[in-house]
Amino acid sequence: MCAETKTASFSPEARLRAKPRPPAVLQVVPSLVSGGVERGTVELAQALAEAGWGSFVASSGGPLERELKRAGAFHFGLPLSSKNPFRMRTNAHALLSLLRRYEIDIVHARSRAPAWSAWWAAKACGRHFVTTFHNAYDLSLPLKRHYNAIMARGERVIAISDFVAEHAAAVYGVDALRLRTIPRGVDLDQFDPHRVGAERIIALARKWRLPDGALVAMLPGRLSRWKGGLDFIAALAALGRPDVFGLFVGAEQRRGFRGELEREIERMGLGAQFRIVDGSADMPAAYMLADVVVSASTDPEGFGRVIVEAQAMGRPVVATDHGGARETIVAGVSGWLVPPRDKAALAAAIGEALALPLEERSRLAQRARSHIAENFTRARTCAKTIALYEELLFG
Repeated sequence: MCAETKTASFSPEARLRAKPRPPAVLQVVPSLVSGGVERGTVELAQALAEAGWGSFVASSGGPLERELKRAGAFHFGLPLSSKNPFRMRTNAHALLSLLRRYEIDIVHARSRAPAWSAWWAAKACGRHFVTTFHNAYDLSLPLKRHYNAIMARGERVIAISDFVAEHAAAVYGVDALRLRTIPRGVDLDQFDPHRVGAERIIALARKWRLPDGALVAMLPGRLSRWKGGLDFIAALAALGRPDVFGLFVGAEQRRGFRGELEREIERMGLGAQFRIVDGSADMPAAYMLADVVVSASTDPEGFGRVIVEAQAMGRPVVATDHGGARETIVAGVSGWLVPPRDKAALAAAIGEALALPLEERSRLAQRARSHIAENFTRARTCAKTIALYEELLFG
């Protein structure tokens, strides 16, 4: 993984006085609340700081600001989550001022709304502009293609999976010279089953009031319709096993959907077999509570961080067969892939995972963790991204 965190001992202004001045990168994101984009931003900010680069992030802020500070990076608060054209123009001028004042070399946009402001600012003062495509963006609404296309304007365009790279090339014409696939990665020190003590697991089980002796099928992720929660409920109903307990771990993304999940659970007569919790600050311990981890997304995910984290923790994983999951799971080796929206197939795969004998579960855990260690580590993601920056700056 990336080196141990070093806390910054100087201000951005002091960095400017340092000779020779190291290169500097400003990442722009809507907020620092939660999610894969935000987590990846913080991880890269830490890696840059550890490598001696100037590491800056602009966003509307959130709980992850504290981690940025501990990592030795600097944060600038701007309302970058806004899609209001007038606010975006104001943001562009504010970013331009930051680029000039702190001598930023590279602007890295990781979301569409702030990308428009960042692109204008970078262009206005001749800075390098990099983007990251995090998914195959929706084209269903008018003007969506134009709005999304800002992510294709980078001097280098990063895709977080081959699936996303193919979309960027086919739909937005990003050529092979600019396009790079850099998958997300997981911190194998944090997500290590041997480092999670029994007390952490027991504390979570008590907090979430999980029944003793039950087999736990967990669906982690934000509570959103496309994450497949309704299919997950239907699959456990079809499985017909009262000894299997369904667990949703994630905050509500759209207001009212949690209530819809709760009503469907009651309608299926599964009220005693389900729990919905608002996420966890200790996801490694949460995964250790699971006998099987499920990703039932009805639409393709660009990558699917929970799939990788669960495999790193040695958990059996069942995911829908599309998007980034096809790249992060080796079907039949490190997990199961089932057709999207196929509740019967999802139920069958969950049942198969739960039926694994102890010895085979142990072998699958070893295969899954080895697969992640070879292909999807945080250190690999950080190193490849910094190498891309160096390519832009030094040729």
